[in-house]
Amino acid sequence: MRSLPTPATRRRGRRSALAATALVAALALTATACNSGDDKPSDKPGTAASTSSSGKGKDKIEIPSDIADKLKEHGIDVDKWADGGWKNWDKDKWLSEAKDFVNPVIEGLWKPERMKSAKDPNKTITAKDASADQGISDPDPEPVDAEAEKTPYHENAAPVGKVFFDSPEGSMVCSGTVVKDVNHPGKSNLVWTAGHCVHAGGSGGWYRNIAFVPSYNDLGKSEAELGDATATEVAPYGQWWADWAATSDQWIAGGDETGGAGAPYDYAVLHVKPEQGTKSLEETVGNALAVDFSAPSATDVSTMGAWGYPAAPPYNGLSMFKCVDRPGRFSLDATLPTMYRIGCTMTGGSSGGGWFRVVDGATKLVSNTSIGPTDNTWLAGPQLGKGAESLYDNMSEQYGGQ
Repeated sequence: MRSLPTPATRRRGRRSALAATALVAALALTATACNSGDDKPSDKPGTAASTSSSGKGKDKIEIPSDIADKLKEHGIDVDKWADGGWKNWDKDKWLSEAKDFVNPVIEGLWKPERMKSAKDPNKTITAKDASADQGISDPDPEPVDAEAEKTPYHENAAPVGKVFFDSPEGSMVCSGTVVKDVNHPGKSNLVWTAGHCVHAGGSGGWYRNIAFVPSYNDLGKSEAELGDATATEVAPYGQWWADWAATSDQWIAGGDETGGAGAPYDYAVLHVKPEQGTKSLEETVGNALAVDFSAPSATDVSTMGAWGYPAAPPYNGLSMFKCVDRPGRFSLDATLPTMYRIGCTMTGGSSGGGWFRVVDGATKLVSNTSIGPTDNTWLAGPQLGKGAESLYDNMSEQYGGQ
């Protein structure tokens, strides 16, 4: 998600400390039901899911026949895939088309140690790219120091979590947010993240073994402390595997290691299922956020907040952070849609994390982290307009009720 140094910086004024404090309070993502009844995080470790289409048992996930058939269509054996066949990234095996997404559950793959060692998917832009059109881009924002979210996360930012996946470079991590499903109120299984957290763009295909862990490392424990952490402390709401993913055609065609022409379309929606149980993600977590597809101009928004798990130094990906700032406009090219940009010191790993604003007293997701500079002074995210809304609506209508 990072970039090379930006051109000479011009600073703009900052809102008062009082206003910032008020915004952070307004943007607090407190869960509404996760501390009561069946929605409370359990102290009992979760049961891993089955990877076999014939493995039927209590708390087991069965590979849906359509997913198994899709694997077979591409010459992929389900059992061999689970045994390590997914590590074959040969061009003819790396599925790229939007219709080709497959992500069968692999039992016990995302163990706590493997989660802890996952790296950020680095995205780089050049100084030339960053200054491509200063007539559209506002002056570089002044850095805003990322603030650690209060623990436990399930009480303060329950919808925010980490997205884990495998790439040719190894295990990777991004951030994501539980969002509402308009066609299935109160029972959403949708997660919002960045396109580059699920698909490599024009030079590759779909990443594999994509899973979401809301409120990861709930108590914000250090790396040493996590060695003795319980399953509930690592994943208070369990692991949720993506059984379908969707990103923009523009990202699939034009996204690259520098963000490229796909950067303004760098968003994705996951439909997920639990490794155990039958409750929806929203019911389990106790909260989900609506998505704002009005794509307001940055000049019309007083404040936005970005949440995520930065993993590149000086962070280690184990703790949740947030930044709140007045957004500005950012353009990679005059022919591309303008993106939002805020000052923020979060690094790679915060990619895909939600950007929120308050609309009529309600906190809504309005963007997600996409790219930023290597000096870690700002973040940029796409505007979510009709294209993003169409992607979301299609996911909700076709997969939301599953």
